[in-house]
Amino acid sequence: MNHVLVVDLGYGDAGKGTVVDWLCATRPVHTVIRFNGGAQAAHNVVLRDGRHHTFAQFGAGTFRPGVRTHLSRHVVVDPLALAAEADHLAAVGVPDALDRLTVDGEALLATPYHRAANRARELARGADRHGSCGLGVGEAVAYGLAHPDSAPRVADCRTPAVLRRRLAALRDRLTAELGPLDAPPVDDCLPAFTAFADRVAIVDRSHLAGVLRAGTCVFEGAQGVLLDEWHGFHPYTTWSTTTFANAEGLLAEAGLAGTAERLGVLRITTTRHGPGPLVTEDPTLPLADVHNATNPWQGRFRFGHFDAVAHRYALAAAGGVDGLALTHLDLAHRGLRICRRYDSMDRLEPGPPGDLDRQAALTTRLLAARPGYDDGPPADWPAAVEEALGTPVTLTSHSPTAEGKQVRKGTLLTPFV
Repeated sequence: MNHVLVVDLGYGDAGKGTVVDWLCATRPVHTVIRFNGGAQAAHNVVLRDGRHHTFAQFGAGTFRPGVRTHLSRHVVVDPLALAAEADHLAAVGVPDALDRLTVDGEALLATPYHRAANRARELARGADRHGSCGLGVGEAVAYGLAHPDSAPRVADCRTPAVLRRRLAALRDRLTAELGPLDAPPVDDCLPAFTAFADRVAIVDRSHLAGVLRAGTCVFEGAQGVLLDEWHGFHPYTTWSTTTFANAEGLLAEAGLAGTAERLGVLRITTTRHGPGPLVTEDPTLPLADVHNATNPWQGRFRFGHFDAVAHRYALAAAGGVDGLALTHLDLAHRGLRICRRYDSMDRLEPGPPGDLDRQAALTTRLLAARPGYDDGPPADWPAAVEEALGTPVTLTSHSPTAEGKQVRKGTLLTPFV
């Protein structure tokens, strides 16, 4: 195996960014490939010298010199947010992030119209909000499914006349549905999008096969399997396939199926940012997350004890992993426990993709479920998680930096050659 697929087996925020950064710091990684999500991702990487960046669209290995990023066609690309992210990377000592970026021309564009429509819908839900980040990613996916032949895509940025026509149609359709949108005129948007096309290497889908043969690649997932569009707890999900499916599909298209190791990421406290089920939530836990502040869209960052029931479900929905990366072990002394069963059920079974009525019914059951805990915190967290999930913990993380990672004996994560 050469490549590694990194997926979060929770509700996101488990530490994918720091794991990807560690892989890139300790292995000769050629490219980090993003295969779902968009600018709403927030993968935090902290270096030993204190520099920090929240990676949204750039790969979380970008701090490492020479490591490239490829945004596949499954990513929703927001050129305006990407430019802001590049500016911050330059401010923290990475001036060439855009030079190391390639973007698939088929990828959907997130525009100010998607963002405004997303926010209008979420505000209209009132107390029944879904937990959207308000950045228009899901809105762009929905529009792309409804209008596949006219949805704005990355390659359109090279042809202003085509992009103008598609942006105008998008604006008009969303305005007709939702009323006036808080977004600039089309002609004010065009210069930013065409500047993006002038600055970034836009490629076709055949490009990725060459990347995958050029060296070791890390596929960096966004969000978490418990938020998956089909297997998450509807409607508190994201419009994105958060399992390994997209990454495995890209490998298969390149004729490289089966060449990647599947790494699942979990933290010893199950967390969620936004509404929806979190059976083990415990507001009394003495925890805080400096990178996930309370915000107007998702509200407060929620903490719970390790939810083995939910994580077993995520493992099954994702089709299993070769190993687990267990993060935030520096919090092990905070009274965290393991939940292996709920009062009403001890196992959740994934259903067929697309059955949202089933997922909504499951959500209702989870909102009423109560956790059952082991007696006291585990003495050996990696061993306890292995036993609870039946899966080896191959990497542990004891601090936010790459230096805080430890490879466990018998790991599958042997150094690449």
